[in-house]
Amino acid sequence: MHIRRLSLHQVRRFDSVELAPQPGINLITGDNGAGKTSVLEALHVMAYGRSFRGRVRDGLVRQGREALEVFVEWDEQREGAASSTRRKAGLRHSGQEWKGRLDGEDVAQLGNLCAALAVVTFEPGSHALVSGGGEPRRRFLDWGLFHVEPDFLALWRRYSRALKQRNALLKQGGHPHALDAWDHELAEAGEPLTTRRQHYLERLQTRTIALAQVLAPNLDIQSLTLSPGWRKQEVSLSDALLLARERDRLAGYTSVGPHRADWSVGYASIPGRDALSRGQAKLTALTCLLAQAEDYAEQRGEWPVIALDDLASELDRNHQARVLERLKAGPAQVFITATEPPAALQGVADVTRFHVEHGQVLPVP
Repeated sequence: MHIRRLSLHQVRRFDSVELAPQPGINLITGDNGAGKTSVLEALHVMAYGRSFRGRVRDGLVRQGREALEVFVEWDEQREGAASSTRRKAGLRHSGQEWKGRLDGEDVAQLGNLCAALAVVTFEPGSHALVSGGGEPRRRFLDWGLFHVEPDFLALWRRYSRALKQRNALLKQGGHPHALDAWDHELAEAGEPLTTRRQHYLERLQTRTIALAQVLAPNLDIQSLTLSPGWRKQEVSLSDALLLARERDRLAGYTSVGPHRADWSVGYASIPGRDALSRGQAKLTALTCLLAQAEDYAEQRGEWPVIALDDLASELDRNHQARVLERLKAGPAQVFITATEPPAALQGVADVTRFHVEHGQVLPVP
């Protein structure tokens, strides 16, 4: 997957900007506050439907403008095809309402638009994947499954709809017969959803451990372990929902199930996430994200786009060099932002360079 054109309109300080990135490493430099991150942020919005720095309405739309617009054109290697296919996607987002188009057709659901373009992003807040709450870790698993298992999105939506209905009933007092129906629906969707997550995490575990030995051997990652959201080894999800029903009626929400799932990283000499330094959490998160990118490449036959924001401030020089050597050796298209070129890229000829200044992003000869 290689982006050929990226256009931004009314994104933070940018009025209108267009880039023609190339395969391999694309380095975007500029002073602090110049808008380097905004370029990756716009790309992230197209791929995830949201910014990694908050909601779209919280400052992503340029002040005084109604909506931002992002357009991406990329080449995609479809399974079984001898050559790549050129694809196009556009998104207009006001922070409240959105409109999207994919390959010339209107898109009814934002998830369908986001599923088309695969971008793995590492940014200053990525340490939350390891040290934060469970929600980003669930999103991490589900992102990978959305992209490598085409029918997972329908399963996830089925579970989400059933959960919403059950919670609404619980808030109203919930008649037992009505709850029976939604318990059945939750179990029918939730059990296979959890099985998918488990198999996916097992696959990532092997890749993450091997990758950590190259990128951050001192972490000594040993395992990735799923907590499914209920005592799966003891009872079925259907039984767990029934056992928790009275408690859920009093609380007004569903307390067990895949929406409460989590996963954790096991280390040989670090007792748990609470004992991690911020630097260790960042390295662990980056290792997991790159392992996810490699898994995507193996399953889909092409790499996702990789975006690394402010890499120099997130990793020391030794770890930067290891990561960049790994990426330079592969076929992935990579976007990197930095105030100045990382030492590992000094003198490297095949790097496409851009510079951000005065609301413009200009190619560097």
